[in-house]
Amino acid sequence: MEKVKSIVDIERSLIKTYRRDIYKKFVKGINNYEMISPGDKIAVAISGGKDSLTLAKLLQELKKHNKVPFELEFIAMDPGYLPENRERLEYNCEKLGIPVKVHDSDVFSVAEKLSSGGSTCYMCARMRRGNLYNRAQELGCNKLALGHHFDDVIETVLLNIIYAGDFKTMMPKLKSKNFEGLELIRPMYLVREEAIIRFMKSTGLSALDCACTVTQKKSGNKRFFIKDLIEELKKENKNVDINILRATENVNMDQILGYKEKGERHNFLEFY
Repeated sequence: MEKVKSIVDIERSLIKTYRRDIYKKFVKGINNYEMISPGDKIAVAISGGKDSLTLAKLLQELKKHNKVPFELEFIAMDPGYLPENRERLEYNCEKLGIPVKVHDSDVFSVAEKLSSGGSTCYMCARMRRGNLYNRAQELGCNKLALGHHFDDVIETVLLNIIYAGDFKTMMPKLKSKNFEGLELIRPMYLVREEAIIRFMKSTGLSALDCACTVTQKKSGNKRFFIKDLIEELKKENKNVDINILRATENVNMDQILGYKEKGERHNFLEFY
C-alpha cells in the first residue's frame, strides 16, 4: 500500500491531477441535471467504499469553491460490519477529513431473514436506502447524495434489458415516494469508475469493498457479467458505453412497440 497522503495533497489532486477525469465531469453532471440549488442541505451517504468516499471529497471541494451556498451532512450506516471494517470506514473518513456520523442498524441480518431464498443483495439495498432516507430526514436534509457513477448507470441499462425485459436507467435524480420533501441525487453520474479507482489508489487508503457478512460479493452477481460484457463489446467499438447512455436520451417514440407512463401501459397501435 502507498503511504497515505495528507488531506491537503488529496484535495489538491482532485481539482488538479484529476480535474479532467473526475472534477469537471462531476461538476458537469451536477449542472446538466440541476442537482444542487441554493440553500440545499445534502446528506452524503458514506458506505466506506471508493465511490462514496470520492463523492464526499468532491462535494467538500464544490462547497469550498462554488458560489452556490449549500450545506453537507456525512452519514454512514453500520449494517452489521465486522469490527475491522467499521474501524477502517472510520479511519478512512478521518484521514480524508470527512466528519462522518455513523449510526448502527441490523440490516445485514434482517435482509438475510426477509429474502427467503431470494436476492439478499436486493433486499439489503432496499433496506439500506430506506435507512439512509430516514437518517437524512432526521438531520433536516432535503437531498440524499449517493455515489453511483457512469459505469453503474450504463450497466443498469443492460441489466434491465437482459434480465428484466424493460428499458430504463438509473436516473441522475428522483424524488422519494416514501419520504416527503426528500430527493435523491447522483452527482458522479458522468464520472467513470476507472478514474475513481485511480484517485482512491493515489490517496494510499484502502477503501471497503462490499464488506457484506452474508454473501460473497461476486457470487451470483449479474452486474459483474454485464461489466465484463461491456468491456468485451468495447474491443469492437470503443464508444459502446457512451452510446448506451445516449440511447436513454434518444428514445424514438415513433419506433417502439410500447411504453409505460405513470404506471399505465401504452401500445403503438393506440397511435397507429
